[in-house]
Amino acid sequence: MESAKRILVYLSKDNSLLQCARFVQGITGQFCSGHEDKAVVNCGLDQNRFVISDRPFSGSSSVRLQRPPFCPIKILSPDQAARLPEQIRARGVDVGVAIVLQTANNKVLLTRRSKTLNIFPNVWVPPGGHMEPGEQLLHAGLRELQEETGLNLRSETPPWRILGLWESAFPPLLNRGLPTRHHIVTYLLVTSDETHQELQEKLRPADEEVSACVWLDPEIAEQIVAVPEGEEDSGKNLPRIPTSIQVTEVSGSSLYRKDVDVSVFLSTAPADGEDVERVSTGTKYALELWLESMQTQKPIKM
Repeated sequence: MESAKRILVYLSKDNSLLQCARFVQGITGQFCSGHEDKAVVNCGLDQNRFVISDRPFSGSSSVRLQRPPFCPIKILSPDQAARLPEQIRARGVDVGVAIVLQTANNKVLLTRRSKTLNIFPNVWVPPGGHMEPGEQLLHAGLRELQEETGLNLRSETPPWRILGLWESAFPPLLNRGLPTRHHIVTYLLVTSDETHQELQEKLRPADEEVSACVWLDPEIAEQIVAVPEGEEDSGKNLPRIPTSIQVTEVSGSSLYRKDVDVSVFLSTAPADGEDVERVSTGTKYALELWLESMQTQKPIKM
């Protein structure tokens, strides 16, 4: 069975028995009132199950869980849910892991997904992907980091912690079609003792997945987070940030530097029509959590 090869989300509330989350089940909505889009939950791995609960359990972490207000799963009608193919409705909710890699000089790495990918093509995200059975969160994240960017931190066991959880669906808007993917993305903050210049020299992106890379500083991240979804700011009225950002473009095995207009990173998902190159909504959430973590200087696991 396909489900045996994947790590799925399991839920527990009010000490109930663990139940595998259904594809059409809003995860965030299980732990907050209907009009809200965020909650504080406890999460952790248990025998190849990713457990989310309203109560602490052995090995769990207390984190924020959030979804966008336009989450397709949240607003899916019973009739729309019934129209989903059986193989989609039977999928359950998958678990993804994304690495927010913070350098010694306080920058983070984002990658632009290849245009040829079926899910979120040409969108800027942290390196990440699926979990394999038997993997721990950090191991899965570092494996994906190496596969996508060539950066190998697996032998170092760097300091890390869970930043937060994000409920994601694709397509990201219901008017672009019924959902075919439903994930809980686990954002991990991983701290390197190398600067972005040192790590840049080791970048070897996989061009089938990554078309570009960029190192963002907190000032740029603040402006990306500040633009609400559904609005757009070209950056013309933001004198504190540059008008362009230098990215590393990937062309086969070759890398070259290119200046990209800052407006690309300040774009948001259009309400209709085709998607645009932008920082994903979930990534904006992760950047917000990263900025908060820098302000509060929360302890990081060793």
